[in-house]
Amino acid sequence: QVQLVESGGGLVQAGGSLRLSCAASGLTFSYYLMGWFRQPPGKEREFVAAISRNGANIYYADSVKGRFTISRDNAKNTVYLQMNSLKPEDTAVYYCAASRGATMTTASIVEYDYWGQGTQVTVSS
Repeated sequence: QVQLVESGGGLVQAGGSLRLSCAASGLTFSYYLMGWFRQPPGKEREFVAAISRNGANIYYADSVKGRFTISRDNAKNTVYLQMNSLKPEDTAVYYCAASRGATMTTASIVEYDYWGQGTQVTVSS
């Protein structure tokens, strides 16, 4: 079955960096557009970044643009999220997601077919 497993979360001070990884199995990874979402405490899940199947097209939420970088390695079936200059408002559970049908990088939750279990990122002030 399809599995998406996130790792790399943790506690970091404001201004610090973390690199999240999401390892995919049970699917043909290169067929899937990949995205990162997050859910802050007490809030709804929100879009962070998305990357096309070949990595050529990337889309970021305005709140992370210039600080976060999404990338993928199709040979390793893995998508990454490099997070720099972290702020307390970046505190959230971070999820990776896979979309088979989306034709372009998308921020829409409903476009994604598979989700990971999430990894906690906590940024202290």
